[in-house]
Amino acid sequence: MPEIQLGAHTIKSHGVQVARFHMHDWLILLMLVVIEIILNIIEPFHRFVGEEMMTDLKYPLQDNTVPFWAVPMIAIILPSIVIIVFYFIRHDVYDLHQAILGLLFSVLVTGVITDAIKDAVGRPRPDFFWRCFPDGKGVFHPVTRNVQCTGLKSVIKEGHKSFPSGHTSWSFAGLGFLAWYLSGKIRVFDRRGHVAKLCITFLPLLVAALVGISRVDDYWHHWEDVFTGGLLGMTIASFCYLQFFPPPYHVDGWAPHAYFNMLADSRNGNQSSSTNANALTVRQSEFESVSIRSASDANVRDSSSILEDMESGRRN
Repeated sequence: MPEIQLGAHTIKSHGVQVARFHMHDWLILLMLVVIEIILNIIEPFHRFVGEEMMTDLKYPLQDNTVPFWAVPMIAIILPSIVIIVFYFIRHDVYDLHQAILGLLFSVLVTGVITDAIKDAVGRPRPDFFWRCFPDGKGVFHPVTRNVQCTGLKSVIKEGHKSFPSGHTSWSFAGLGFLAWYLSGKIRVFDRRGHVAKLCITFLPLLVAALVGISRVDDYWHHWEDVFTGGLLGMTIASFCYLQFFPPPYHVDGWAPHAYFNMLADSRNGNQSSSTNANALTVRQSEFESVSIRSASDANVRDSSSILEDMESGRRN
């Protein structure tokens, strides 16, 4: 379908209408935010960590290359900026609203699933020994040989949240959605063979992959945590994008489903108006024809009466 009616649907003209139609979706997003906060407050499962298991958990405790506050910047703010830029180019509030809504769903659903698994699994991080024993002196149960941590409670709590990687899943959820979005907007799959377009869509995925690699380099995650987090984030990003947009290789892949639904409703409304106008014209024609037939019948009846009077006169 060709790009038509662009520039006719802005935030000012249709923004409230579009947001109101998706009010329940925004309420669900708010609910996901509340669930995400709760999952970060509750205590994760403290699985058994024996003395012999500590051999693989003695990596140094160090700062994050990508700090926690930077993850929402990478996963939400950066894609949102790109989406807003396309809005100023096309002035299509349907595209802006659906893209922002899909992005937030992608990140928040990923965050809830990631933190739920973290709390349920309770896998220790590679630096768990130094979180548990900051002085380097291990203390273990005399019978079970389970760890008896002496470190800060908050640091120990975070040490039981290794699987899967939240940094990685959030990054792939946000930047993976952005890769899908860009592939539709610049028509990567237009069968013209422009490899440069592919490079543009791969760039967000590269950034997400580098975030995941930093988690292993910082000894905050095992490689399995990062791999699972990336797979989880990319999968949810794909589902969320296809919920709001056609596939990028589709002929209508440049705009959201809501835009084409609006066009279809507009056409149906115009057709209904035309049908009503035609029906009114037909009724008027029928009325006129009935009036003409009535006048004709009256004339015939008058003529018949005159003829009868004439016949009666002759007889007399």
